[in-house]
Amino acid sequence: MSEAARVLELLAERGHTLAVAESLTGGLVAAELTGVPGASKTFRGSVTAYATPLKEQLLGVDGTLLAERGAVDPEVALQMAAGVRGVLGADWGVATTGVAGPDPQDGRPVGTVYVAVAGPAGGAAGAGKVAALRLNGDRAEIRRESVRSVLELLGEVLVGEHSENARAQDTEQNGGD
Repeated sequence: MSEAARVLELLAERGHTLAVAESLTGGLVAAELTGVPGASKTFRGSVTAYATPLKEQLLGVDGTLLAERGAVDPEVALQMAAGVRGVLGADWGVATTGVAGPDPQDGRPVGTVYVAVAGPAGGAAGAGKVAALRLNGDRAEIRRESVRSVLELLGEVLVGEHSENARAQDTEQNGGD
């Protein structure tokens, strides 16, 4: 089973939805997800905010943050993930931002990528989780690995949140604290 199919299945089991914000991947995450039969049960849609101003205008990323740090930044990735959740009305949001090459951007070398997940408030990822990547390879390889990495991060968060919920329920059932 592909990582896209796995995360869509995990989301469907919870009755949750997903939205995607993409920059360097330019729609590849959405394409990977929609390639899975039945994706429409959980996948709401995506925003490809390739140009930096669109990250602010469409996703609500803080303009001062973008001006000071540029688009390739972990906090920008988190704000993109949270922003797309709100804009598209989803339970979960994921985001990709980075430098696929051929040239550095915002003082960041080629292969610098941030992927992020933002989940429902009160959950393990309510505040968001971001992963910093240093990827090697050509432009296509960096973009493919970014897609794989953001889906893998979402899968880890979903499985981790499920484990935390199961432990909490077990503790309550067994009279623990």
